[in-house]
Amino acid sequence: MSSKLIDQGVAVREQEQFDVAAVDAWIKQKRPDIEGEPSVTQFPGGASNWTYRLHYANADLILRRPPAGTKAKSAHNMQREHDLQLMLKPHFAKVPTMFGYCSDSSLIGTDFYVMERIRGIIPRKNLPREVNLSPQQVRTLCTNMLDQLIALHQVDYQHAGLDAIGKGEGYVTRQVEGWCGRYAKAKTWNVPSGKKIMRWLRANLPKEERLCLTHNDFRFDNLILDPQDPTNILAVLDWELATIGDPLVELGNLLAYWVQADDDRVAKATRRQPSHLPGMLTRDEVIDYYCQKMGLNNVDMTFYQVFGLFRLSVIAQQIYYRYYHKQTSNPAFKNFWFVVHYLHRRCRKLMKQGRRPA
Repeated sequence: MSSKLIDQGVAVREQEQFDVAAVDAWIKQKRPDIEGEPSVTQFPGGASNWTYRLHYANADLILRRPPAGTKAKSAHNMQREHDLQLMLKPHFAKVPTMFGYCSDSSLIGTDFYVMERIRGIIPRKNLPREVNLSPQQVRTLCTNMLDQLIALHQVDYQHAGLDAIGKGEGYVTRQVEGWCGRYAKAKTWNVPSGKKIMRWLRANLPKEERLCLTHNDFRFDNLILDPQDPTNILAVLDWELATIGDPLVELGNLLAYWVQADDDRVAKATRRQPSHLPGMLTRDEVIDYYCQKMGLNNVDMTFYQVFGLFRLSVIAQQIYYRYYHKQTSNPAFKNFWFVVHYLHRRCRKLMKQGRRPA
């Protein structure tokens, strides 16, 4: 399969360059067998931490660091992200192998960590043109993705030593209150108040809370697919939001991004992953597959789907807030206020159709 399918990175943005020589010296101190000087490129995707590729003659590595000017270290905790993956690797094989964490900010102005680069395809809005999967292969890709989510949710996080990465009980309440507060802070005059949805979420908190290790941003574009068999998932990326949370909240968040083939024009216009392809499971089929594999019976997903859509509306509104206040001039964000209206309409529709979770 063509190497063009593989994410190679692009030239490093001028304002996001770093002292390559200092990092090179740190890497070779840990691994004297690494040869030559690194060729450095940057991956343009993602809106949080900055990600670079360091390609050596006999090694291929990824460097992750916080964006410049970061004040809230808790939001870009490199050591937490590194250590979590290091500890999880023996229990969940789809985590990249960690190379090392550097706490010395004198090297590039911040701490960072380095991990192995996994060569593969990252499925974004559309699969690469050269990747032609039959409906059966698409279904296999879809179920393989869900199987990885299920495997993650079945990890014994206490045995893995990861119980301290989250606050534990009360997760769902904290999520609802946190995202309601973020919406209030980011609200502009041209979006709904959201009060009805927020009241409904608070009134319909599930009576039962399940806790497991959650990724918290589990989507197709955080996967790496095998170039030789794109239905095979090589790795799961971007663990910065992982915590101890409720698996059904994570499933609801995943479904909020899940635009299927028979959705309306607005949904299709906002699609960011290839969940529309012939052979993909519908949202209802995703729920049925997940619950069956997890041994969950009679689960009403209404609350979790409403929360997932509301959470996504807050993310969209936070981005629009930055555009509205001229903190960014990206024209792609100009109409995000309309997306917020649309997502709230879907929330209200689900609220009207659904029943209170058991």
